[in-house]
Amino acid sequence: MSPTRSLAIFDFDNTLTTRDTLPMFIRFVNGNKKFINGLLRLLPTLILYKFYFIPNQKAKEMVLTYFFGGMEAEVFINHGKAFQRKILPGILRKEAITALNRHKDRGDDIIVITASAEEWVKDWCMQQGISCIATQIEKKDDKITGRIIGKNCYGEEKLRRLKEKIKLDLYNEIHVYGDSKGDKALLQIATHPHFKTF
Repeated sequence: MSPTRSLAIFDFDNTLTTRDTLPMFIRFVNGNKKFINGLLRLLPTLILYKFYFIPNQKAKEMVLTYFFGGMEAEVFINHGKAFQRKILPGILRKEAITALNRHKDRGDDIIVITASAEEWVKDWCMQQGISCIATQIEKKDDKITGRIIGKNCYGEEKLRRLKEKIKLDLYNEIHVYGDSKGDKALLQIATHPHFKTF
């Protein structure tokens, strides 16, 4: 009988963290005044998204373009690194990190799959010794455009990108930790689904 091989998949925002990191990152980079002014200008877009008149990706690209469009890519990347050093440790969910460390101690393969951009997630994952699949933001002429490369890493796209990276049939156990409808596709493949566990 082959030994048990386990995979642990964690959503990031509101699962490993206590809140959504996109607005926090925007505020961190732009400051309170520009953040609030931007939200007011983007309010029609946010309302349309809230009531499902525009898709998740389009709304997100409009937000990213407003706050970061035209920013030097290197500056954006450095902001992401600083956010992971200065802000992220204070919003990590204690119970979720305990679960993550338990999987590490067991020797399970661990991967974070998130709709957040890799610039403010990936370095932290690397420090933890775990893999990361995240949304990729387009850079053109060394500047941020605000558009997303391919699809936003959300919903079915999370599962598609997981299958692209990993052979799921290698695992006897699959633990999935998530908190929203964006994690539904992943939770459906889990042998051990953990929905809003923390």
